[in-house]
Amino acid sequence: MVVVYLGALAALLVQSFFSLDEFTLKVNHSFTLSTWHDLATKVTAETVGRTVAMAAAVTIASIVVAFPIAFFVSKVARARTKAAMYVLMLLPLWASYMVKVYSWNLILAKDGVIDWLAHHLFLGWLLDGALKLPGIGGTYLGASLLGQFIVFVYMWLPYMILPIEAALGRVPDSYLDASSDLGASPRTTFRKVTWPLAKPGVVAGSIFTFALTLGDFIIPGQVGRSQPSIGKAIYQYQGTSGDLPLAAAYAVIPIVIMGIYLTVAKRSGAFEAL
Repeated sequence: MVVVYLGALAALLVQSFFSLDEFTLKVNHSFTLSTWHDLATKVTAETVGRTVAMAAAVTIASIVVAFPIAFFVSKVARARTKAAMYVLMLLPLWASYMVKVYSWNLILAKDGVIDWLAHHLFLGWLLDGALKLPGIGGTYLGASLLGQFIVFVYMWLPYMILPIEAALGRVPDSYLDASSDLGASPRTTFRKVTWPLAKPGVVAGSIFTFALTLGDFIIPGQVGRSQPSIGKAIYQYQGTSGDLPLAAAYAVIPIVIMGIYLTVAKRSGAFEAL
């Protein structure tokens, strides 16, 4: 881990101090800060803010959706149902990432499945209203940030369900029974017993969903209005432009954001029970 992971990050950081020769389009390996100066002029707060906001929204939505499913699998379902639920949770991970993204493109397309269902269930007014919201709307769901958000949640949901289910599995049923016997309501039991003990799993899952959304460049390019994101910017600099030093410098931004995120999570004490 130290050699492969941290070594790769160190090599990435070193490359950010190189520059691209604009005449030969080759990387100049002389030490310079010009790439970081270019980065300061090309990075916009709007791009970073939009990406972080999407990552946070996807993480929160994933927790809301995943927690009831994880609780059902861990505490309610019997052995056969639990096995079936595990298959349903893991099955999407066996499919190709690109196949799933393009499939969602068709589902969210104009006159696609969701559009057809909404209008045939007389919910077209609700869908049309959501598409007219400032900042997240579009001409149709597949061209909106709302559609992008839906695809992100679908893609990363298993990474949230499994850690929460594992954390809930370590919570003895006797704790929940004792809380009920002592007169606590289900809401109080959740707030005082279930949530604190499941919090390490929630934090572990949030690291996956937040980090994966933060650096993804395929979904923002295929779903939504193709607005700039951190992942897309890095991909364009190293792919289309061929400016590897600038791409390496840009990649430091999500690393710093994740470093802050992990520091806050660690100080909250959630890592101690992982």
